[in-house]
Amino acid sequence: MHAPVNRRKATVSALVRALALALLLAYAISGVGVGPARAADGDVTWTVRTAANGYGDDRSSYSYNVNPGGQVKDAMVVVNRSKTPLRLALYAADGYTTATGQLDLLTKDKKSVGIGAWVHADRSSVVIKPGKSAQIPFIVAVPANATPGDHVGGILTSLKQADDAAGINVDRRLGIRVKLRVSGALEPKLAIENLQVDYSGSLNPIAKGDAIVTYTIHNTGNATLSARQTVSVTGPFGWPRTNADDSTALPELLPGERRQVKLPVHDVAPAVHLAATATLTPLLTDAAGSTTSLGPVKATAHGWAVPWTLLVFLVMVIAAVVGGLLLARRARARRTQREDARVASAVEQALREDGTRNAPPGTRD
Repeated sequence: MHAPVNRRKATVSALVRALALALLLAYAISGVGVGPARAADGDVTWTVRTAANGYGDDRSSYSYNVNPGGQVKDAMVVVNRSKTPLRLALYAADGYTTATGQLDLLTKDKKSVGIGAWVHADRSSVVIKPGKSAQIPFIVAVPANATPGDHVGGILTSLKQADDAAGINVDRRLGIRVKLRVSGALEPKLAIENLQVDYSGSLNPIAKGDAIVTYTIHNTGNATLSARQTVSVTGPFGWPRTNADDSTALPELLPGERRQVKLPVHDVAPAVHLAATATLTPLLTDAAGSTTSLGPVKATAHGWAVPWTLLVFLVMVIAAVVGGLLLARRARARRTQREDARVASAVEQALREDGTRNAPPGTRD
């Protein structure tokens, strides 16, 4: 009676062992396989850092000074923090600053002409086992005709994952900034462009209002620069003077880039004609992190701050005065006309009476 039961138990046990073996085999295949591993809960599950070498042991980014035509060799360390194998793409890209002043890097489908074209990793992708790390060597090869000055970009690791809810592929990227200064004449320059001032007052003709100063900062040089800004608004002959509250340092701007600035200046008197002055003090940071202040750049623009309610009142007063003068003039003209008519009538009557008295007898009426 127990034999069939024992045979069934043996069969089930064999099936379980076969299934377990198949699962282990599948896991082993996936460990060296092709598909990108999904990060747990959609989060990034790997980290990147600079390699410890002759350039330093604890660098937050890569920074080099290189001659045109020169080369630099370095490495990046990638660590898989997840519990599954991870296949990551590797590439370099040029950098740019966002509207908030943060550095971002071009996506892989965008063409790079600087760092993104000069940095070459020794492979285009890497597979890292769970809990393990990989060191990725790369070379920075600067062309002989490279423009002197600063070039900024980064070296990236990328993992594309399918977002089933959104129906799209999400590209999760981690990278390290690369700042390269090519030897040659360094010409740090900032320009202030399209400076404008607009005034917004209130119905109270003597109350102060707000001036909005807008302008564009243009990095016309070949060095990465930040800046301190000061903005002031004055009335005729430089008085009264009102300064903007914000005088903090502006984020870095890469060579050739522009940034729009819009700054309110409060408590500005409606002085009819305003002058807005923006002053930028460029800040140059060297490879050691030391910052140097350069000569200030200044620009001035003019605008109107007309107290419209007072102007309307003055126009009404002037209109009333002019109207009164016109009415008085017309009244005087009418009185003069009446007086002239009365005088003419009196003269005519006097002449008529005088003619009657001097007429020969027989001719009088």
